[in-house]
Amino acid sequence: MQQIELSYAIAPRRSGRRLIRNPLMELLHAVREHGSISAAARALGLSYRHVWGALKRWEQELGHPLVSGEQGRSAQLSEFGDKLLWAERQAQARLAPQIEALHADLERAFALAFDDRLHVLSLHASHDEALVLLRAHAAERARLQLDIRFTGSVDAISALNQGRCVMAGFHTLERPPAGSLAQRTYKPLLKPGLHKIIGFARRTQGLIVAPGNPLGLRGIADLPRLRARFVNRAIGTGTRVLLDELLAQHGLDADALRGYDHDEPSHAAVAHAVASGQADAGLGIESAARGAGLGFVPLVSERYHLACLKSALDQPAVQALRSLLSGAAWQHQLGTLAGYESAASGEVQSLSTLLPWWSFKGPKKA
Repeated sequence: MQQIELSYAIAPRRSGRRLIRNPLMELLHAVREHGSISAAARALGLSYRHVWGALKRWEQELGHPLVSGEQGRSAQLSEFGDKLLWAERQAQARLAPQIEALHADLERAFALAFDDRLHVLSLHASHDEALVLLRAHAAERARLQLDIRFTGSVDAISALNQGRCVMAGFHTLERPPAGSLAQRTYKPLLKPGLHKIIGFARRTQGLIVAPGNPLGLRGIADLPRLRARFVNRAIGTGTRVLLDELLAQHGLDADALRGYDHDEPSHAAVAHAVASGQADAGLGIESAARGAGLGFVPLVSERYHLACLKSALDQPAVQALRSLLSGAAWQHQLGTLAGYESAASGEVQSLSTLLPWWSFKGPKKA
């Protein structure tokens, strides 16, 4: 059984029937219509040598002869060549409506790339429900398409530094203390003067628990004390960093938690694990808990940051995003999510002020 692969080309609009083109079928059709390889080559605007070589390569790959006749003389299709053309006509006729629909879908998609009013912003980010809401809001209100890839906070900033995206989303405690795990994690990745932070949101993280909080959990220290089954976030996520920070604050080791090695890729997945009875609790955002009809024990307030290179601030897509974030319509939308509120949304903020881990004081004078 031969494998069929589809491809497409971007070209100026042409009139006439739009089919899926195939170079082999075009060669065979030209040979049949013109009776020789040389005439077929002239009709296709190709050299004789090119057409002859292509036919021979196809014969070797398919394991069947395609044409009969000696080189330089008249030629006709072999029985196998005839059957290939017949099969192609049958498929084109049967799939014509789907082909037309596929053409239309591709043209609509690529038309966006030629629309000078539309902007696309690539964003790698820690999973966040407000970003999902923002993506739809931006497409509707600002002709801004957010090309979001959800990943861990560390991976998001690394992608920014490697040039694989324009913006990175990550989160930290409201005022992360000096010497914290957050400092050790993010300080090597972010540099004042090189990176800038655009304000996005403040959100609440806490324990996602079963409805009514049957175990009576009130904080991180209750998890090992009550032998609660825990579900974690993956290594490299900001929430995993936050959990390890909270454990350290309470003098607890990772081994103290039942299920520390059981991780899920998103806040929604953590909520699902609790809702399905696989775990008693997990650290996550309030909106994920409320959306799943679960209980929530608030623990900390944190900032969700959007980081970019200073050089990106003048890009039209970044300017469009900043304008959208500072607008009343978006801030109203953000307020509809449980546990979220606006926090300097759209404002360019000082990295060293929000994450006060750097000291730029000069040496003291004698």
